[in-house]
Amino acid sequence: MPGSAAPDLTLYYPFEEKHFADHCFLCGTATAPAEVILVFDQWLLQRYDLAGQQIQLLDQSVRAYEQLQIPCCPKCRTHYVEPLETTMAAAVDSAAFRELDEKTLFLWLGKMFYGILVLELLNELNPLIKPQYPLSENGQMLRRLQAFFQTFQALRVPIVFEDFTPASIFILPADSRQDQISFEYDDDLTTMTFSIRLDDMVLIACFIDNGMLRQAMRRVYQDAQRPLHPVQIAEFKARVYYGAHLLNVVPDYYARPVPAGADHIIYDTLIDDITREIFNPWENSGYGQSLQEMWKRWQIPYTEIMRDPAQPLSYLYDQQGRPRTLDAFPESAAGPAGQG
Repeated sequence: MPGSAAPDLTLYYPFEEKHFADHCFLCGTATAPAEVILVFDQWLLQRYDLAGQQIQLLDQSVRAYEQLQIPCCPKCRTHYVEPLETTMAAAVDSAAFRELDEKTLFLWLGKMFYGILVLELLNELNPLIKPQYPLSENGQMLRRLQAFFQTFQALRVPIVFEDFTPASIFILPADSRQDQISFEYDDDLTTMTFSIRLDDMVLIACFIDNGMLRQAMRRVYQDAQRPLHPVQIAEFKARVYYGAHLLNVVPDYYARPVPAGADHIIYDTLIDDITREIFNPWENSGYGQSLQEMWKRWQIPYTEIMRDPAQPLSYLYDQQGRPRTLDAFPESAAGPAGQG
């Protein structure tokens, strides 16, 4: 608009300044103690009755959802975070998630993922119980986090991703007849993966892989576009989380020089696929462990999952590799099938 203020094209890299506790998570401005935002926004707490419900962090401490807060300056809250949350709340109410552009989904999922990660890193400064594998000592994870934050700056700064998308994002339809769960989330911080269920829809993201995992899983993702039983959704998530574990590269992102008068920044990306493989080799034994973790709710033992080491247990596919319809679990007569 004529006369409107030029956008702020200054990028911020918090990992060079090492201050998460009292500076805005998005721009680095010093904040007062009361200048915070919820990791899971108020509309989520109200819609899914999350007030008072608790989650356990890596140091075994317990927090209520309304206590999951990170520093945010007033400008970033009113100009960037609140408009994003308003957009997402309206999309849920109208079941219009699939009509949203992928960049918006990336930023919204990334805001929750990053918020949880910041809280975990802050907790490690004074943990209730020191985690067995502290995040702050995981050099590879911190390298991934730095790369993620470069792209996540698009929430505040007008950034165009030139011919790439930063993340693999999957949207799955859930068969709401199979359980009463309307909200659920989980993550794997070290592999930069995050999943959230909202009513009869599940969103799963693998951050900073430049969409490579979704490309690798394109057939499975296409086959999964049908109402899925929760045990099938858990299997799909196991594939995503294990695939993220196998990812062997961290993309580099480069901002092009900004000419005078520009109103946005253009990012290019580069992946070192010359000296190393993009994914480490798939091993059914490792994938079986991922399945066992995702299937804890149904108490499916590892021995059952790996009864045939060459074909781990699957509820997404039958033994001929055809997509399966699962009306109930456990099944009565036919029993489960192997992986396709």
